[in-house]
Amino acid sequence: MYHNILVPISFDEERDISGPMKLAQRLATQDAQITLMHVVEHIPDYAISYMPVEYLSEARKAIKEELDGLAAKLPNAKAEVIEGHSGRSILDWAENNKPDLIILASHRPGMQDLFLGSTATHVVRHAQCAVLVVR
Repeated sequence: MYHNILVPISFDEERDISGPMKLAQRLATQDAQITLMHVVEHIPDYAISYMPVEYLSEARKAIKEELDGLAAKLPNAKAEVIEGHSGRSILDWAENNKPDLIILASHRPGMQDLFLGSTATHVVRHAQCAVLVVR
């Protein structure tokens, strides 16, 4: 059983977030802290100039509300939205907050993953704690 579980959430259509959430609840001790986290990828400066000024703050607010709703379904869960590169940001958060388990949803790898690598692959290779990848 685990005491501090991180569940990075991606809102991509192909990812099923119910599996990682169910596993987090099953693998958690009674007093475990579960953190549902979404990483907002950094938008390059040249692209951000074409977006409405309030776009980022509104998007971040909507994501936080969605995560809060998901966290309300789990005992001792909280939601966190951070910004950065997904793989590196998950690992940085994990280094600072010391989860003993990271549960990631993953998609079926495509050809681009063989050359670029996926978030799950990056986290699995570099995390200092147990990582469970769910398909």
